[in-house]
Amino acid sequence: MTGPADRKVVALKRRDKVGIIVIDNPPINAGSLEVRRGLLEAVRAVHSDPTLSGGILIGADKMFMAGSDIREFGAPLEDPQLPSVIAEIEESDKPFVAAIAGAALGGGYELALACDGRIATIEAVVGLPETTLGLIPGAGGTQRLPRLIGREKAIELICAGSRVNAAEAINLGMIDKVARDDLLTEALKFLSDLGSTKRRVANSQVPESDPAALRKVKTVALKSGRNRPHIREAIAAVERCGHLPAREGLAMERAEFQKLRMGKEATALRHLFFAERKALKAPELAMMARPVQIVAVVGGGTMGAGIGAAMLAAGKSVIILESTAEAVEAARDRVRSVFQRRLDRARLAADKMQQYLSRLEVTTRDDRIGEADAVIEAVYEDIGVKRDVFALLGRLAKPDAVLLTNTSYLSVAEIAAASGRPESVAGMHFFSPAEVMRLVEVIRHSNTAPDVLATALHLAKAANKIPIVSKDSFGFIGNRIYASYRRQCEYMLEEGALPQQIDNALEEFGFAMGPFAVADMSGLDVAWRMRQATAASRGPGERYIRIPDLLCEMGRFGRKTGAGYYRYKDAGSPGQVDEAVTDLIIRYSNEAGRIRRHFHTSEIVERALAAMASEAALVISEGVANSPSDIDLVLIHGYGFPKHEGGILFWAQNQPKAQLADTLDRLAETQGPHFPVGPVSALLLAGHP
Repeated sequence: MTGPADRKVVALKRRDKVGIIVIDNPPINAGSLEVRRGLLEAVRAVHSDPTLSGGILIGADKMFMAGSDIREFGAPLEDPQLPSVIAEIEESDKPFVAAIAGAALGGGYELALACDGRIATIEAVVGLPETTLGLIPGAGGTQRLPRLIGREKAIELICAGSRVNAAEAINLGMIDKVARDDLLTEALKFLSDLGSTKRRVANSQVPESDPAALRKVKTVALKSGRNRPHIREAIAAVERCGHLPAREGLAMERAEFQKLRMGKEATALRHLFFAERKALKAPELAMMARPVQIVAVVGGGTMGAGIGAAMLAAGKSVIILESTAEAVEAARDRVRSVFQRRLDRARLAADKMQQYLSRLEVTTRDDRIGEADAVIEAVYEDIGVKRDVFALLGRLAKPDAVLLTNTSYLSVAEIAAASGRPESVAGMHFFSPAEVMRLVEVIRHSNTAPDVLATALHLAKAANKIPIVSKDSFGFIGNRIYASYRRQCEYMLEEGALPQQIDNALEEFGFAMGPFAVADMSGLDVAWRMRQATAASRGPGERYIRIPDLLCEMGRFGRKTGAGYYRYKDAGSPGQVDEAVTDLIIRYSNEAGRIRRHFHTSEIVERALAAMASEAALVISEGVANSPSDIDLVLIHGYGFPKHEGGILFWAQNQPKAQLADTLDRLAETQGPHFPVGPVSALLLAGHP
């Protein structure tokens, strides 16, 4: 079977009496329609050729098959579908071996499970990550994997969408052998050792389950997967394995896969998948980035240490600058603790941790900044402090160094001006904890040199982050939209709702935390300082809710002070409803002349999300963000927006148009004259996101 420019995406070659089936569909050998057709043709050719004793499936360019072609999932799948290819392999009386390099994921690993043996290079990974796309395995994964590793482990791996390295895979039984030398040569020997023996996984017995262990792994999977439908269905499918005839279990699995594939959640998650790919191929990434080997981080607090750890994991040498000997030790301990936590959870090898730490220097010597190719400032969020730091960087950093400010809402242009070389400055807004959160807003101000922007993007990508470019504007993308969302929730407080009611409604929708619980966690004083800094620009007729200010004036800054919107027994305890806050809110409403009313959950959600969508449309129309899909990624990865809803603009696109228009009209009434409603309808009519 051929692909573009008559290139064969699947080729059948001969080696003695063995058919070598080579999958060649770069870059990941995705199981597209052309690949499936080619595989079916090649497997049938091996089966029908009396001179061939068996077949080996192998990928070109050190890649087996890293999944199906996800672009096909939004429409009816054309035949042959993968189960037909798999059935042809299993029904043949000749043995087949999967020779795995690179990755065998999703449909690629299901193809390998159809074979009579699996051999992999030590660098290879295998797994069934379909749940990360709102699906379950649909070509036998839930019915074959449990026969190799048991129901408990299969539920754990499938529901988590885990990618398993070869060393673990052979211990579990997911593969049969690790190739230490040439993969094809060892695969040929493996096939020869099989002789004419067929080892159909679908005919194997399922290991006996431990009821207590099974209950535990199901509970963990449901909690981690937020009890989403595809997680429940994955568990049910695995549990059926061995209790029903294999043919029946496979048919039920396929039917559920097809149903989920066309559902709202899978569609939303595919949208995010392609949005991430687009972000990681941003035009700015194609520009020439400056080479960076040494990164200096100014400030070794929680954020600075997290950034330093992320840069170490990206392969950079890191210099953290602190002000005192005590602060140096504290910063070093913070970085070490990041990697120690990963070591304790078996997510990092001890030698790798030592390798990272060997490239770390923490010092009070500001002249060490002169060694760095890039400097990331991570000090207190105060414009005066940051200007002072950049004045220092302008004097000490080498001429071609890239200077980056980690600010969440301050003017990057104003900070850059203090350096005396504004063209060398860009913003990198990391999200806390910086070593974990994947989102980084990369801010370009009017004088940022193109190669400086490209360097910031490449740094973020090297650290396995999702870099989203933003224009230099107050709050950038995420904080600006989130402020509008929080403000709308504050309006509803004044009108009759209470914090716990709003939080519960939005958590039920799918947010990781409601806005008032988030405010308590991050500290009410952070937003208070921002409001104070912008008070002079507030219009005289602008609607402004003083409830959060009043809480701050009472010393209620959230978890860190034991009280905010909620009261806390200790730092780790859940927030408790506080009647003092209820009384304050009711008293404030009365003083404002508001007649409080009851709010339905649906109205809370609609108004909060419409406010977000409105501000997002303004962000697009003003050129702050490059695309609607970028905004969706920012809200998903930085602000706890539920993944299964696809992001705020994807959500808006999928609302009944008349209902959304009505909500936006009502929003205009609540916002006041100084808050224009964004052109959401025009944005969606233009075909976005």
